[in-house]
Amino acid sequence: MIITEKAPAKINLALDTPMRYFDGLPQWNMVMNSVDLADYVTVETHPSPQTIKVYTDSGFLPNDQRNLAYQAAHILKSRFHQSEGVTIRIQKNIPVAAGLGGGSSDAAAVLRALNQAWHLDLSLAELAKLALSIDSDVPYCVYGHTAHVTGHGEQVTPLPNFPHYWVVIAKPKVSVSTPTILRQINYETIQHVPTNQLVATIQEHNWAQACQYMGNCLETVTCQEYPEINKLKQKMLSLGADVSQMSGTGPTVFAICHAESRAKRIYNGLKGFCHEVYQVVLL
Repeated sequence: MIITEKAPAKINLALDTPMRYFDGLPQWNMVMNSVDLADYVTVETHPSPQTIKVYTDSGFLPNDQRNLAYQAAHILKSRFHQSEGVTIRIQKNIPVAAGLGGGSSDAAAVLRALNQAWHLDLSLAELAKLALSIDSDVPYCVYGHTAHVTGHGEQVTPLPNFPHYWVVIAKPKVSVSTPTILRQINYETIQHVPTNQLVATIQEHNWAQACQYMGNCLETVTCQEYPEINKLKQKMLSLGADVSQMSGTGPTVFAICHAESRAKRIYNGLKGFCHEVYQVVLL
């Protein structure tokens, strides 16, 4: 059986971490949303050999067990004793190591595809629970729509979907190590984000007010080492963005606009300023 799944990028409308767990990992309090910038993941099951193979059109990604899509297939094969082989082909459109959850979304796409191919009949909640062992963003990516994400990332509560506002995504030509940024969090000085207020405004469909509660508490941490992120954010705001902030641990910065004309102005203003720029919409 051959199944192709769309794997959209995610952005963090709000990202906060109230504390660190005893295992050293952050506790998350986030609102996440997907955008119409996506990889396409084709999953083929076959009777033999009993292997997992991953092919991508990107030279930056591993094709072995280090790939999150490979790990997703391995988890379902092992947990449900599936003997079929799996071939995964990934068409990459999401920038790599950008804070946009591309690898996590690819893994989530594999979980959804194999759930269908193998008639496992797992709910999205059950898939999300399995997904946490791959990466903290994968449980959200299983859903792929506006959600409140807490705990280690495994607690995903769907929210009303945002209107299809325009989003400009810009990735500067730097690479950020997520584990390094997370180790640098100082919980005594971190600037927390009012995530719960954002959740409340979304539940009330108060989209205009929602923008004032968006934010990313890791911006100050990442920007200490990569000041170009803050410069990019300020440029987006000066060009008319309703809100602009970093996604994940960076380095990608996004702008949200109610009007397409503003998004176009930001996109055109950034094309010669930044390495990778995309104009998309919220899903």
